[in-house]
Amino acid sequence: MNWDERIREVQRRFSDLEGRLADPRVLGSPDELRKTAQEHSELAPAAATARELSSVREQLADARELVNVSDDDEMIEMARAEVETLEARHEQLIETFRRQLTPKDPLADRAAVVEIRAGTGGDEAALFAGDLFRMYSRYGEGRGWSHELIDVSEGEMGGYKEVSFIVRGRNAYGDLRHESGVHRVQRVPATESQGRIHTSAATVAVLPEAEEVDVELRDEDLRIDVYRSSGPGGQSVNTTDSAVRITHIPTGVVVTCQDEKSQHKNKAKALKVLRSRLLDARLAEQEAERSRERKAQVGTGDRSAKIRTYNFPQGRVTDHRIGLTLYQLQDVLDGDLEELVDALKVAAEAERLAASA
Repeated sequence: MNWDERIREVQRRFSDLEGRLADPRVLGSPDELRKTAQEHSELAPAAATARELSSVREQLADARELVNVSDDDEMIEMARAEVETLEARHEQLIETFRRQLTPKDPLADRAAVVEIRAGTGGDEAALFAGDLFRMYSRYGEGRGWSHELIDVSEGEMGGYKEVSFIVRGRNAYGDLRHESGVHRVQRVPATESQGRIHTSAATVAVLPEAEEVDVELRDEDLRIDVYRSSGPGGQSVNTTDSAVRITHIPTGVVVTCQDEKSQHKNKAKALKVLRSRLLDARLAEQEAERSRERKAQVGTGDRSAKIRTYNFPQGRVTDHRIGLTLYQLQDVLDGDLEELVDALKVAAEAERLAASA
């Protein structure tokens, strides 16, 4: 990358934005002023780094020239030390500048639609899916998030065959997006009389909540069925046709919702989830790399296609994508996900930086 060109480009753009913020025509247009002020604020850190980079590069050129032209040994030694210091600072600033110019995920601050499904392992997989639901709920509570149930299918011995919910809060999708994948658990089930360790799995899919402007849903593309709810929820839930199933005919995507007593509310929730699934599919098509990543992570629910293992006998959690092992199993299941989430975000940022370079 031509850093001189990028530095000049950022400085020119920032200067232009400062001029626009003083332009009466921009000041007289609330929408234009808001957009200009937002871009100015977002570009300000990179502009400050660009100014320091320009200064360091000039000092570095002067120091190198002094090494080449001076006939004073002491002066040359001082200049060489200065070159070494400036080169180290230059590398730091370049890394900072690259990170500041790396495009941010525009969906990071969206609400997250989380879908957990029991995979291999029968009743034990359903119990594990329940553990994951509790884990994410606790994690969200600690961050001041809220969650809204969409659909629940309970297991025969507890837990969930399937559970889907929307998580709302600051950076919800940005923090949870890397949880998508197959989660594997190794433990002795309560029903195991011989004390043998069983391996079960559950899949987690995390989607950005779509807005109506993101995905257009035409009435002729939807088949909407109503039926009687089968899960818990009160007297009227199980005695009226309040549950809703929506099929998106062009893609075959099916969404169900039966958490609310109101058919109207269930339909509204189901449409939200449908939009989110269609948005996620569209983004995956647009970004081939993201598509490959999602397919590799979500897989089929088979325990061999794992991204993370929760091993009870050893009290450990291992994320296989980044090679991180924590011997804090109970803390993690109680919602202490910060170290895992932060490590995954750092790894993803490193990949983005490598791609931008």
